[in-house]
Amino acid sequence: MNIQILFLVILFLSACSTNHKPAPVTNLSSGKTSSKHKIHIKNNQYKVRKGDTLFSIAFSANKDVRAVAKINNITPPYLIYPGQKIYLENSKNKNKKVKKHAAKVVNSKINIQKSNKQQKKELDKPKQREYVQKEQKSSVKVPKQMISKKVQWRKPVIGKVIKRFSVKENGYKGLLIANKHGTPVRAAAAGTVVYAGSALRGYGNLIILKHNDDYLSAYAHNSKLWVKEQQTVKVGQRIADIGNTDATETALRFEIRYRGQAVNPLRFLPKD
Repeated sequence: MNIQILFLVILFLSACSTNHKPAPVTNLSSGKTSSKHKIHIKNNQYKVRKGDTLFSIAFSANKDVRAVAKINNITPPYLIYPGQKIYLENSKNKNKKVKKHAAKVVNSKINIQKSNKQQKKELDKPKQREYVQKEQKSSVKVPKQMISKKVQWRKPVIGKVIKRFSVKENGYKGLLIANKHGTPVRAAAAGTVVYAGSALRGYGNLIILKHNDDYLSAYAHNSKLWVKEQQTVKVGQRIADIGNTDATETALRFEIRYRGQAVNPLRFLPKD
């Protein structure tokens, strides 16, 4: 009789250990910063690991999550799975653009040779450069009507700003606000927690809030997180405590992203 019972127990344990389709990592995350891995994007692609979200991957790549989702045929609520490969750039479209551009260059040279208008060619070059420069500057510019139209912002923490936003390529892409360890960090606007963890290099314990389809805000270097992924938070709600994780100063790193690109938070936050 004891042998039969033992056999049934073994069968039960074997059934429990059967592999199933991996659960979405967004449902596995508890909001704790227990992830030991760091997101490392190589050759514009990334293999999903437990604790990642599509928002954290897109944030790390400075991409709009909607653009990344479109490339990978992922629909809302953007569930991803451990082992899934995420592409950050549509290589097919890129190759088409490169070939199209090359064809234009060849045709342009032929036309120039036929028309023998070398002077016109030299005059057109500065105009083309000027247009490209203007287009690049306007691509990251936030329309004035979008700054306060949909999101009402408040300061995420009281403290001294010791580092400011820089437009330089390798410049600081947020505000560093110093205060004592454990000072409450509050949501700068109402939203949903789309990431809570420590997988992004240089950010330590990080929270990312989604406010609408255009805006995200990020709160880095925290000592403790008070919210979990998928949780809805109100403006001014305590979401973390100031710390110095992955940082040399005890301060909050605060960022605002507009369609994936970092913008100057001082343009959005109240001055008083």
